[in-house]
Amino acid sequence: MKRSSLGERSVLLHKKHKGKIEITGKVAIEDREDLSLVYTPGVAEVCHVIANDPKRSRELTSKRNTIAVISDGSAVLGLGNLGALPALPVMEGKAALFKRFANVDAMPIVLDTQNVDEIVAAIKAIAPTFGGINLEDISAPRCFEVEERLRKLLPIPVMHDDQHGTAIVVLAGLLNALRIRGIDKKEAKVIVNGAGAAGVSIVKLLLMEGFRNVVVSDSKGALYTGRTQMESEKEKLAMLTNISCQIDIDDPRCITGGLSTSIRDADVFIGVSKGGVLTKELVRLMHPNPIIFALANPDPEIMPQEALEAGASIVATGRSDFPNQVNNVLAFPGLFRGALDGGIAQFTDAMFLRAAHALAACVKKPGPNNIIPDPFDTCAARAVAQAVKSEKKAKNDIWCTF
Repeated sequence: MKRSSLGERSVLLHKKHKGKIEITGKVAIEDREDLSLVYTPGVAEVCHVIANDPKRSRELTSKRNTIAVISDGSAVLGLGNLGALPALPVMEGKAALFKRFANVDAMPIVLDTQNVDEIVAAIKAIAPTFGGINLEDISAPRCFEVEERLRKLLPIPVMHDDQHGTAIVVLAGLLNALRIRGIDKKEAKVIVNGAGAAGVSIVKLLLMEGFRNVVVSDSKGALYTGRTQMESEKEKLAMLTNISCQIDIDDPRCITGGLSTSIRDADVFIGVSKGGVLTKELVRLMHPNPIIFALANPDPEIMPQEALEAGASIVATGRSDFPNQVNNVLAFPGLFRGALDGGIAQFTDAMFLRAAHALAACVKKPGPNNIIPDPFDTCAARAVAQAVKSEKKAKNDIWCTF
């Protein structure tokens, strides 16, 4: 199906249904007795109970199973800075996926500001309504500060999905890919092309997992200690990656050039940048039978068939029309399901690592075209939720039966 045809059908679907989500009640309101219990005067007693013990809001309101999906519209999909209103269809779609895959009620919210202070203040002000905050499509570097500040301010879990959801699914797929190839993660040379929100988080999770030979490249070339004109997050990455440069900038193993230099003899390429930057010639510079994660959307860094023709053994993309789709829907529903059920105060990196391993384990028989669960595999959300809850067994889970 052509992308334009799919887009046209999507517009028609949204027009027909006036969006993708709706709010419905949980209890019947059929007579005056119902009205008195649901609203005034009966609800006044519920207000008193919560005023005396705020923790009971999880028991007496929808807070326990409701999150906010919030964006400033500064990095909408691969479309760029479209602003608040054009971001709303994506936030609605995310809310629909939360409900479908993990029975989490989600409210889409777009903010008509891209000022960090204003974003943080707005989310802090509405946070009492929700059991968690899913940040979405906020561009780097502001997304790092927004998430960090909100995590310190709020008593509910906060996560920027473009960072952590992507990193979890990438690591899950890469663990299975390396297992198929028989490559030790400590020995694998990994190139991450793109140092935005997704790239930064992928690298951090890889390093936590135990990968040692990681090089990050942006539009100006490889990151390395001593490179000028780098924002703070890139400076931090430079101190943790391209290790040879930290020992001696003149070491021949220190990579300071562009992708054609850094990709030589690499075992793994992870692209979270822009389409078309990886050519067949560059793939042929890699170690034989490399692993390619070309995740730019809608146009990957290299098309799967071209990568395979150039010698790649395993290829993943962000698209649904090729095998091995790296799709955040494998992670975010389960992450919040586990956090809500487990009463988690805040997400941790350890949770993200466990989630990646749990997701990888959902693939019982990994193969070149089967390194990541299908988005409709019910194992995914459940496994990720359990990884978040870990040893803390949650009670009264609210799973739907599909």
